[in-house]
Amino acid sequence: MSAIAPDTVQRRAGRLAAADTAVAVHGVSKSFRLPHHRYSTLKERALHPFAARSHDELRALDSVDLEVKQGEFFGIVGRNGSGKSTLLKCLAGIYSLDEGQIHLHGRVSPFIELGVGFNPDLTARDNVLINAIMLGLTRREARARFDEIIAFAELEEFVDLKLKNYSSGMAVRLGFSVAVSVQADVLLVDEVLAVGDASFQRKCFDEFDRMKADGRTILFVTHDMGSVERFCDRGLVLERGRIADLGAPEDITRTYSELNFGDPAERADSEGAPARIAAAWCETTASERIVSSLQGEDVIACFEVEFAEALENPAFGLIMRNEVRHTIFMPTTELAGGLTGRFEAGSRATVRMRFSNRLAPSRYTLTPCIGPPGGGYGTHDSLARGDDLAALLVEGPVTGGVVDLPVEVEVVRE
Repeated sequence: MSAIAPDTVQRRAGRLAAADTAVAVHGVSKSFRLPHHRYSTLKERALHPFAARSHDELRALDSVDLEVKQGEFFGIVGRNGSGKSTLLKCLAGIYSLDEGQIHLHGRVSPFIELGVGFNPDLTARDNVLINAIMLGLTRREARARFDEIIAFAELEEFVDLKLKNYSSGMAVRLGFSVAVSVQADVLLVDEVLAVGDASFQRKCFDEFDRMKADGRTILFVTHDMGSVERFCDRGLVLERGRIADLGAPEDITRTYSELNFGDPAERADSEGAPARIAAAWCETTASERIVSSLQGEDVIACFEVEFAEALENPAFGLIMRNEVRHTIFMPTTELAGGLTGRFEAGSRATVRMRFSNRLAPSRYTLTPCIGPPGGGYGTHDSLARGDDLAALLVEGPVTGGVVDLPVEVEVVRE
């Protein structure tokens, strides 16, 4: 896959700047009441009739203003509890607003939460038809697209199985397939795609490319900064219900990193941290940033470092884990056998580690680390560490191992 030429990016930016507004959010606020006491029986309610009247208030969204252009791929990121999913549910009409207004232009297709809109006691066939009609298709259109929906979800053998007997991954495939089949003007996608297997996530990413080329408007909630830089035209960072930053993908990923791991100067003052991992990503040998890779391809894992203090020969390392949190491998400059040199306070460096992708199909997270000379980069004595700062999907044949190494096989008949 070749990198997008700069003039193509510029033309797209020009088209988006001239496009009409697809999503407008003005002064939106949403709060939830958290009662101090919850009743579980009628007896408790009779004995404590006034206990549930006291409550705390959680401000999930606080005066959010946002405009998304038609055809824009817009990322929404933030830490857990920052209000990302609440914002998407307000856009989808699942939650009512306490304050503000939302204007959506065109048909909206939400894929927000695993199982929402599905009846577990109905078969996949019934759920597909009902949900497609609820999303705006006619009965004839829903029936006409049924085979295509099931084929995309790869569930042909399970169409007459009740949804309550589906695994979470099967339900995700079905829900996403219905959402994209509607051909809506605005697609709302939450981070539930992380539940699907590596092969299906790759298929979803291919679908994102197609919809982006078709000029569909997509709002995408994720924790994966690689996906933000790979797909998004712009994005925002939410923090405690407020917009912490709004702008280009590279600015968004930097702000998100600072919220999670702190500003380098602040870390040096409060914790004595001499360096900071500013960003991490994977790229091809042609310097194209990627979120997925096929087995056998060369992958370069990269991370950017900012130094708050001068360091002499720090060790740079990387921890790669699979979905069940097993550490698969830990490359380091110490193992490479070379000294890294001196880095002055205020300087920056980009570390690149190239490897041949022999990983089994799965989703992998990358944790960059910096340690003192001699090691310790992946433990509590590390100088800096960015846990799960990037992710990589690997697609290929499933063999059952954690890695698929090149092997020669010989069978000798006796």
